[in-house]
Amino acid sequence: MNKVLQIASLLALGIAVSATAQRPVRAQAPRVKPSAPAAKPGTRGTESAEQMKSFTGISKKLGMTTTQLEAAYQTALAANPKLTRGQFIAAQVLGQNLSAKGVTAQAILDGLSAKPPKSIGQTLHSLGLSDKEADEAERAAKKEAKEAERDADQAAKAAEKKQDQQAKP
Repeated sequence: MNKVLQIASLLALGIAVSATAQRPVRAQAPRVKPSAPAAKPGTRGTESAEQMKSFTGISKKLGMTTTQLEAAYQTALAANPKLTRGQFIAAQVLGQNLSAKGVTAQAILDGLSAKPPKSIGQTLHSLGLSDKEADEAERAAKKEAKEAERDADQAAKAAEKKQDQQAKP
């Protein structure tokens, strides 16, 4: 009876092994820890339609073409790789608005690229404006940039609508 039990258990083990061997094998991807976080796809350094559009409205207000403004941005970006488009636009608007007080866009850009870098408000303060004047100037510049962008969007929509109407027979 002992031998019968051994044979039965071996037979059961053999059936279990053969059943397991017949299952499909799931492939597992190797687990690799990333050495650095994945980089976000950036648009810096490339000219997209959205980027050029962002200069369309404000370029008219500043009396420049979008190409001139883009070239000036690229020059400023070469001097300060951490400069954002928003900072650049704000510096241009503030430079124009505060020119009577001797503040230039280049002076603001220089402050943004200083070691250690300053914020726009800190730069304006170091150029002789009071905290209140700096805050008001920044607020006005943001408002003007938004208005210019809104006006450019409205003009683009109107042109698109006119083009659609002309295309209809």
